Amino acid sequence: MKGLPAFFARVRAIAGKELRQLRRDRLTGGMIVGIPLMQILLFGYGINFDVRELRAAVADLAGTSASRALVADLQATQVVEFVAVASDARELRRMLDAGEVSIALYIPPDFERRLLDPRRPAAQLLIDGTEPGVEAAARGLAALPLTARGVTPGPTTRELEVQVEYNPERRTAVQIVPALIGVILSMTMVIFTAIALVRERERGNHELLITTPVKPVEIMIGKLLPYVFVGLIQTTLILVTGILLFDVPFSGRVWELYAGASLFIAATLAMGLLISTVARTQFQAMQLGFLTMLPSILLSGFMFPFDGMPWIARAIAQVLPLTHFNDIVRGVVLRGADLASLSWPLTKLAIFLVVALALAALRFRKRLG
Repeated sequence: MKGLPAFFARVRAIAGKELRQLRRDRLTGGMIVGIPLMQILLFGYGINFDVRELRAAVADLAGTSASRALVADLQATQVVEFVAVASDARELRRMLDAGEVSIALYIPPDFERRLLDPRRPAAQLLIDGTEPGVEAAARGLAALPLTARGVTPGPTTRELEVQVEYNPERRTAVQIVPALIGVILSMTMVIFTAIALVRERERGNHELLITTPVKPVEIMIGKLLPYVFVGLIQTTLILVTGILLFDVPFSGRVWELYAGASLFIAATLAMGLLISTVARTQFQAMQLGFLTMLPSILLSGFMFPFDGMPWIARAIAQVLPLTHFNDIVRGVVLRGADLASLSWPLTKLAIFLVVALALAALRFRKRLG
């Protein structure tokens, strides 16, 4: 054949070969369907500007029917969910510092008298200014007059006083830049480790490890440690840039931030190691690495309030290391929290690290066998 028939015959042969290759490559074929489905679900559930059920605490020092009506009516808006009761303002502050709640309602002992005095705030809403979207939702609550919530203050209609904590200037950079540490580390660490191990397998270096007495767990940990130091260097660069260029305040202790960052980096690297045991080529490793980044960014609380997401999105986010590191980095950098008060997200990161390393070691042993 010559001319156009020959041209189309050759193109058809190449296209047929590629289709057969895709049919044999189950991982790539699965991602052809899985990636768009995952994206529509994540964007649909993760991007939520209608904030609901933000964790809140209340310190009701008045203990009157009017103060209880205020709490009940705020809860009825479904914007907040009161999950804790504090005995005083100091305990409210501790809950905010530890990230246990995003909003705190303080009702003073003379609440009813304040309702009749237009010169004094009747009650106060304390807002965690480190989380995006929380302030706007809380201010919507505070803008409702107390009389609209079943409380009758007399001839003067009152509103709640709002106090933004940890970010009084309400700057977006203060909310976003610290969390960027985790986002950037996730983007680099997963890809670095996943591609590095797949590249070694493609070059035949794994066969050399078979002849050594090194165990799979030791191989995993040995490959992980150098990148932990690389991740800490990146953490330093991002942190210094954020402080110098974006004027982000640093309220906690540096060593506590680095301790939390080290655990997060190790957990992220373990995810990369696990991906490397699944991927067959560097291209697949990169695809799977990017596949983990999208849910991490959308569901971790980096851009949208974590509490405002549907329960299924929050459940998925619990298995993502970035979700828990955001709690740690915002707690240490912006709220000045110590690691003891952040023990729960640290524990979740440690569990993820152990499980991911164990699975990676098991799959590595299987591949070698």
